[in-house]
Amino acid sequence: MKEVELSSLDLRYAALRLQQPALEERLLGSIAQGGIQEPLEGVEIEQVHVLLDGFKRYRCAKKLHLGTVPYRSLGQDPSVGLLSLLRRRPDQGLSLLEQAAFLDELRQSRPMSSLGQLAADLGRSQAWISVRLGVLAQMSEPVRRQLFAGAFPAYCYLYSLPRFRRLKGVSPAKIEQFVVALSGQGLSVREVEHLAQGFFCGPPSLRQEILKGNLALVLEQIRPQPRPPDGCSEFERLFLGELQRAQKSLQRVMSKSLDPRLKSPDFQAQCHLLSQALLSQAQAFLDILRQVYDRSRQT
Repeated sequence: MKEVELSSLDLRYAALRLQQPALEERLLGSIAQGGIQEPLEGVEIEQVHVLLDGFKRYRCAKKLHLGTVPYRSLGQDPSVGLLSLLRRRPDQGLSLLEQAAFLDELRQSRPMSSLGQLAADLGRSQAWISVRLGVLAQMSEPVRRQLFAGAFPAYCYLYSLPRFRRLKGVSPAKIEQFVVALSGQGLSVREVEHLAQGFFCGPPSLRQEILKGNLALVLEQIRPQPRPPDGCSEFERLFLGELQRAQKSLQRVMSKSLDPRLKSPDFQAQCHLLSQALLSQAQAFLDILRQVYDRSRQT
């Protein structure tokens, strides 16, 4: 390991690594406080430091105007350096898309190597390699650019969109349209999944709105409404309130009706009229109340 000039690093392999703006922002704060703890790594090609690992640290160092960075050489052969990174544990090394990009680069730089030879060099199965190369093979160039630039969530592409690819009429061109339309919008995984449902399964009008960039409008239309804490709609809560008020009114009328203070002639005249009106509706009220009671009891 040694210190090298930041400006001396060759970034030709930057397109093989995923950009993750949120993670990079946190890393920037950490480096600003404690410096770069892990050295950047690369290979020496004609005395040039060609970077393979540490692009986030490189960009952070550039933002912080650092002149030099710690650097460790993985040899002089790019293939050896790529293999070294691919052999690392998942929590120490590359994401699935980065593994796919490295494998594709290895296959192009070693055209005579078979899939079996590559698997043997990595200590992996041929199926492990085929899966990753397959993911990359079905990806168009515009989609690849957006994913590796961190403009579209890689998780959504790998795990949310495959179920839509199996639908009739969903072509690679439609997948590309969707990814490009949503790239750079700062959407969450949940929002992307809602929009995918509308784009691939909804009416053509929703698809057109998404392609026009009216994402907030579409999300408002298709986002599931949160279930109220009590499980009731606003109308249901209003009706329950009416029942509660009716119950309290009945209790108050029954408790006060025999009070000896209710005796003035004016009171008696008005009470007679109101009682008559209530009695004329009493039977209909009780019939409706029984229906409500029977219906609610069945559930």
